[in-house]
Amino acid sequence: MAGTDLTVILKKLRLSGLLQSLDLRLKEHSDGNLATEEFLRRLLQDEIERRDGKQLDQRLRRASFEHERTLEGFDYHFNPTIPREKIATLGTCAFIGNRKNAIFVGPTGTGKSHLAQALGHRACRLGHQVQYLGATELFGSLRTGRGDGTYERKLEKLVRVELLIIDDLGLRPFRGDEPYDFHEIVRRRHEKRATIVTSNRDVDEWGDIFPEPLLAAATLDRLLEGAELIHLIGDSYRNPPPEKKRRSA
Repeated sequence: MAGTDLTVILKKLRLSGLLQSLDLRLKEHSDGNLATEEFLRRLLQDEIERRDGKQLDQRLRRASFEHERTLEGFDYHFNPTIPREKIATLGTCAFIGNRKNAIFVGPTGTGKSHLAQALGHRACRLGHQVQYLGATELFGSLRTGRGDGTYERKLEKLVRVELLIIDDLGLRPFRGDEPYDFHEIVRRRHEKRATIVTSNRDVDEWGDIFPEPLLAAATLDRLLEGAELIHLIGDSYRNPPPEKKRRSA
């Protein structure tokens, strides 16, 4: 094992993670398999990879995804109408840097939430800060914030995050202050941050969930400006029709 003095030094330098691979690299070096420069390079690369992995874990934990979903794990064969090229383009996460939005609409079970969370997962892997929230959870949190004095802090956190994912918008009409909360989120993020929204309703129906047409127009104009709109059609993946169940059996 590495000496006690070296352990103390590495801990003081906040490099104690090197201890995880130090013995292996020392053995490779002593066996003549690694030159001194290559030994040092590999040892430091081990630390970089360890830190990158730790930071990714933190980003994924903070994102609060409902499920672990990836683009690689999405079953395109179930519904060949899904625009794979558009999904692949979104998967580069260039839309985040361009501060654009992505909107997924379609019936239940067609893959909206999976794709939204998978894009969020990809964004985390590329170093972006992500927050995933169901619409009901989001508005419930802000409602609670009004009562306990944390509203502005919670709102600011939603505004600042690089990629905000709002899942299942429009399951029911807005209530109370919800339409104003949603408008404020969209207004403050407009042209500054990227947002993904999923909904069972087509965008033509979104105005129906607002109590005021003017507020709906002001909000949706900003949200949809320059957004990538993807319609998902077809049967539910979770509850396919009998003929598809037989084919997949």
